[in-house]
Amino acid sequence: MVESGPALLVLDDGLVFRGRACGAAGERIGELVFNTAMSGYQEIATDPSYRGQIVLMTYPHIGNYGTNPEDEESRGTFLEAFVVRDMCRQPSSYRSRESLPEYLARNGVVAIEGIDTRLLTRRIRDGLVKGILSTTDLNEKSLLEKVRRWQGLDGVDLASTVSCEKRYDWTEGYINLSPGEERRRPARRHKIVAFDFGIKRNILRGLVETGFDVTVVPARTSETDVLACRPDGVFLSNGPGDPAAVTSVFPTIRAIAKRRIPIFGICLGHQILGHVFGASTRKMPFGHHGANHPVQDLETKKIEITSQNHSYEVVADRCAELQVTHRNLNDNSIEGMRHRELPVFSVQYHPEASPGPQDSQYLFGRFLELVEANPVS
Repeated sequence: MVESGPALLVLDDGLVFRGRACGAAGERIGELVFNTAMSGYQEIATDPSYRGQIVLMTYPHIGNYGTNPEDEESRGTFLEAFVVRDMCRQPSSYRSRESLPEYLARNGVVAIEGIDTRLLTRRIRDGLVKGILSTTDLNEKSLLEKVRRWQGLDGVDLASTVSCEKRYDWTEGYINLSPGEERRRPARRHKIVAFDFGIKRNILRGLVETGFDVTVVPARTSETDVLACRPDGVFLSNGPGDPAAVTSVFPTIRAIAKRRIPIFGICLGHQILGHVFGASTRKMPFGHHGANHPVQDLETKKIEITSQNHSYEVVADRCAELQVTHRNLNDNSIEGMRHRELPVFSVQYHPEASPGPQDSQYLFGRFLELVEANPVS
């Protein structure tokens, strides 16, 4: 049942927003981030990378095309709570099976509408904000005390909390929305192991369509278990939280790389590779969350319009082992890199998301080329 009474959002600096509930009843606490996309809200809700975060949508009208099972990026919802200016309750799309408020309520996501999202976005841009959203406790003082006691996400390994519990094979390619058209996948297949730090289904679909047979493994899978799969390559997925806290996987990934097994990392996988090869990561002022971030490939000089979701960035300018390949044109942060000797590369953004443009899908093909050029003995 969709909660429809009052809701209260309180920030750790004391700023208070009163609005209307438009999801499940309850109370959630998390880091506040804003997302600049005009669509993709169901993918956002089911992206494990949002674990621990309250997501604010900057576009004022959200939910107009409803929800459907095909747009889910994982096994469930992972964000802590959802904030919008105006929630649509009567969607219009032939693909819609359920309105967004109904979907949020069914999945236990607390949500609020009717607040000044422009003001809140400006506040988040001033620096990291912690918040608490409640439909049950409407006492400002009580909520402020709760959010100020919360320790936050720095130093917390969230990837292990969203990862799969056991390995599985993924065989599904892209969903065909045009029944009259038939896709042809490459006949030649290569076997890869994909580490699940919070992996999105469309990444898996992209890998399958490119020519890979994919085995997904839990985040803490050992080198021995990976090698037992006899992979031609290894993929490191996106995921939530502080990359510096995922220390248990660093030795495994470095050992695999030293065997010259090709590796491709996206988002958290990119950040993990940074740590593995001597770089570091740091918290960004308000992160990158949206579908319109310009990134330049430093080799081709081409500019891609990318989808992004991360709160940390790699600091690798003085790292001898890594070469920076992509830069964000808004703030010059590192968006891609490769190892100078080993068959390893990564990007901070999401080539599988295709936010209108499909500028970045070539990266799956680049991984295929790397695998074919570096056969595992």
